[in-house]
Amino acid sequence: MTSSSTPPSADASSHSSSHHPVDTDYDSSEGIDLREVFARLCRGLAPTLGLAALGLVIAAVIYLAASPFTSATTSMRVGFAFNGYGKGEYPDHSKFQPDDVRAPDVIVEALKRQGLDTTGDFQGRVRAALTIEGIIPPNVIKERDRLRAIGQTSAAYIPDEYLVTLTLPRKFTLTSRQRELLLNEIVSVYEEKFQHTYAEAPLAFGNAFETLRAADYSEYELILTEEIQNITDFLRQQLNIDKDETATTNANPARTFRSRTTNLSFSDLLEQTRLFAQIRLNESLGVIYQNGLSRNRATAMVKMDYYLRTLEDQEQKAIEEEKVVDDLLAKSQERSQNYVLGIKSQAAQQRPESPILDQGLIDSLLANDAYNFLVRKALDAGLAVKRIQSDKAQLLERRKNMETFLKSTGEDQSAIIAQVQKSLTDLETSYKVLISNIRMTHADFAKQQFADAIRISMQPETGGKYRQLVVAGAVGGFIGLALGMGLSLLGVDIGAVKRTA
Repeated sequence: MTSSSTPPSADASSHSSSHHPVDTDYDSSEGIDLREVFARLCRGLAPTLGLAALGLVIAAVIYLAASPFTSATTSMRVGFAFNGYGKGEYPDHSKFQPDDVRAPDVIVEALKRQGLDTTGDFQGRVRAALTIEGIIPPNVIKERDRLRAIGQTSAAYIPDEYLVTLTLPRKFTLTSRQRELLLNEIVSVYEEKFQHTYAEAPLAFGNAFETLRAADYSEYELILTEEIQNITDFLRQQLNIDKDETATTNANPARTFRSRTTNLSFSDLLEQTRLFAQIRLNESLGVIYQNGLSRNRATAMVKMDYYLRTLEDQEQKAIEEEKVVDDLLAKSQERSQNYVLGIKSQAAQQRPESPILDQGLIDSLLANDAYNFLVRKALDAGLAVKRIQSDKAQLLERRKNMETFLKSTGEDQSAIIAQVQKSLTDLETSYKVLISNIRMTHADFAKQQFADAIRISMQPETGGKYRQLVVAGAVGGFIGLALGMGLSLLGVDIGAVKRTA
C-alpha cells in the first residue's frame, strides 16, 4: 500500500501535464516560436481585416471632409541657358534673379492674357503663392559636401533648372486647369520680356528719318552723323570689338554667324554702313553744307548758339572731373611707392614663421587695384573731354559757314533744294534697306543664340485630389491593419463570444 502511493505534488504535476501538454520543440530561452505567432495571426485574421477596412474608411472620410481647407500645388520646371548665366548675370551683365519670373509686371500681364481678375488683392495672392526653388542634382551636393569635409570652400553654385510652384487653397476661385494655364502664361510672359530686352534690336534703332520729319536742313548732319555712329557702335558691340574681354572675343559666335534670311554677317553689315556713310550720306550732307541750306538761317543760328552753350557747359564739367581724377591718380602713385618700400623692408627681415600673405603684400595689392581703377577713370575722363571738344569744334565750323551765308544776299535756292530733296529721298531708301538688313540679321542671330535661353522642361501639373485620397486611405488601412495584428499577437480575441455550456 505504501509503495503504490504517490505524493500530492506528483499527482498535481501529472494532472497538470495531462491537461496542458508541454511543447518540447519550443524553448523560451532560445527565441520566439514563429508557429505560435502565425497561429495567433491566423486566428485574428478576420478582426484584423475588419480594422484595416475601418481605418481606410475613416481616413478617407476625414480627408474628404478636410480637403476644401487644404492647398493644391501646381508645379513646373523651367531651365535657363544664356550668355553670362554661369556667372549669375544676364547678357547685359546685370545680376540674374530667379524671382524676376514672378515680377509684378509679369503677373499682371499673365492675368490679363488669361482674362482673370487683375485687382491688387488678387495679384498679391497669386504672387505670394508663387515660389521658385533651384534644383540641385545629388552629385553636386555630394561633391560640395566632400569639399567642405576636407576644409575647402566650394564656389557658388547656380542651378540651371528651377521648380516653379503655385500653391493655392483648393476652394480658391481658380480651377486646376486655370492654375496650370496661368503658370504656363507667367513663364511665357517672362520669356517674351527676356526676348524684347536682350534678343531684339532697340525700338528706337533705325528711326532717324522719323525724327527728321520736322527738322531743318542744317540739323540733318548732326542727327544722321550721330545715327551712323550709333549703328556702327551697335554692330561693333555684336562683334565684341574694342572690349576688355579679349578671351571671349575670339570665341564670340557673332563673328562666324551668317544670316539665312539676308546671307549677311555682322562684318558685312559693318562694311555696308561704312559705304552708306561714304557714298550716300556724304553726298546729301555735302550739298547742304556747301550751299548753307536752311529753311530759316536765323533760327538755325539761334539753335547752334544754344547747342554751343550746352557743349561749353559739358566741357567745363568734364574738365573738372578730369582734374579730380588726375589728383587722385597722383596721390595713388605716391602711396603705391610707399607700399613697395614697406614690402622690401619686410622682406629683408628673417621671419621664418611669417605667413605667405602678410599685411604689407595685401596693402600693396589693394593699392595696385585702386591705381588701375583710377587709370581707367582718368582715361575715360580724358576721352570725354576730347569728345566734347571735337563736337564743339565741328559746331563752330558749321556756325561759321552758316553765318557766311546769312550775311550774303538772298538767292534763289529752289533748284538746290529740289536736288537736295531728291538726294534725301534716295538716302532714306538706302537707309531703310540698311536698317532692314541689320534687323533681319540680328533677329536670325537672336533666334540661334537665345533659342534655348528659357525652356520649360516639365509642363505644369496639379496634384490630384484622388491621388491624395488614395494615399490617405492607404495610411488609414495600414494603421488599422497594424492595430489588428498587434491585438492578435497579444491574444485579444476581438468579437469572440463565449458560449456557456
